[in-house]
Amino acid sequence: MLAHLRDAIERGHYAIGDKLPSEAELCRELAVSRPVLREALRALQTMGLTMSRTGKGTFVVADAVQDPTFGDYTAGHLMEVRRHVEIPVAGYAARRRTPEDLDRLRGLLARMERETDTTAWAAMDTLFHLAVAEAAQNPVFRRVIEEIRDALARQSAFLNELGGRRAHSDREHRAVVEALAAGSEQDAVRAMTHHLDRVESTLTDIVRSARTPGPRTTPAPARHDNPQAV
Repeated sequence: MLAHLRDAIERGHYAIGDKLPSEAELCRELAVSRPVLREALRALQTMGLTMSRTGKGTFVVADAVQDPTFGDYTAGHLMEVRRHVEIPVAGYAARRRTPEDLDRLRGLLARMERETDTTAWAAMDTLFHLAVAEAAQNPVFRRVIEEIRDALARQSAFLNELGGRRAHSDREHRAVVEALAAGSEQDAVRAMTHHLDRVESTLTDIVRSARTPGPRTTPAPARHDNPQAV
């Protein structure tokens, strides 16, 4: 359903400046529930294809995905900061983590692996990365992750919706915790690097698939039967 709407925008069925049909109309046309449709509309906005205007509706603002935006930050800016912060943080956490830190992280992993609600899982995903920062025993690291916490949750939900990242993330998170438990700075850095590599790779794949060229809808040439037509 999301793919259908994205394709319609990219092929010119809905042109830049066009208003999308109402939610009720789209639900009828696509035979989906309103919650499913709203999730798709949020994804379109994250991809930079549409913009929602309160009281007016959803409008097309671009015909190709550029750089997804999560809250106040683009994916590119977010990933740049995450690499410079979370990778060394994992190394510090391997050296400084306490038994309580490990218990907290293992508990989060267990809950995430059982969770079936995507929104709840995304919220716990941010808690996991915050807990790793706390294990580094430096309050500045924790403050940085707190600042981007909302963006992380949005990114996580986006990747789950479009990239099927959840099971992969659970395994990658477990590798991070195992490295922390072993006290291996090198393994922790390697595990977090791999995790962020896979996140970035999935984001790239989503954008690339959105840019795949296809036949565009070409409007019929204007007729000038009426001498007043311009």
